[in-house]
Formats: sequence, C-alpha cells, structure tokens
Amino acid sequence: MDYLRAFIVGGTICLIGQILMDKTSLTPARILVSFVTAGVILGALGIYDPIFEYGKAGASVPLPGFGYALAKGTIKEVQQNGLIGAFTGGIKATSAGIAAAIFFGYLMAIIFNPKAKS
Repeated sequence: MDYLRAFIVGGTICLIGQILMDKTSLTPARILVSFVTAGVILGALGIYDPIFEYGKAGASVPLPGFGYALAKGTIKEVQQNGLIGAFTGGIKATSAGIAAAIFFGYLMAIIFNPKAKS
C-alpha cells in the first residue's frame, strides 16, 4: 500500500508539473523553482506534513519535498538556536541530499562520458 500511495502522490506532483509545462509559457526552470518554493511555503504552514505522512517517498523525493526539508530544518534550528538558525537550518537539513546528488552526478559523469548538447 505504501508503494501505491507514493505513486499517487509523486505522480500527482509530476502531473501538475506536466500541465504547467503544456498549458503555460513557464520555462521548466521556473516550474522547478516554483515547486521548491511551494514546498517551503506548504512546509512552513504545516500543510505539507499530512501529504508527506501519506505519500512518504512520493512526497519527499520530488522538488516540493526538498523545499519541505528546507522549511522543517530551518524551523527546527530557529527554535534551538534563534535567528542564526534561519541561515543554518536549511543547509543542515538538506546537506546529505545535496552531497549525494553531487557525488552521484560526478560518478555518472566519470562512468558515461557526457557530451554537450549541440
């Protein structure tokens, strides 16, 4: 059942992105930034919590999940360390994911010899 819920939540997020690409003049980069920003806002307001609990990986892996992690980390650090937590919380909360993305991206570049688009 967890797989089905993850598929539904993640698929819905992807569906929203596809509709935005097809029906608006927004560029993919702006849609990605909008998704992260929406995750931050929904996370800060506590609206993304039930979505995250229901969809688990389907809600945490897409870009709104990254924004949600930023918001949760920042809120936690502000509660513990005050104003300085506003600057360090998001970095601490997402550092493992960012490091993994850089590491695996580099590893794939070594293995597959990427070429520039022409």
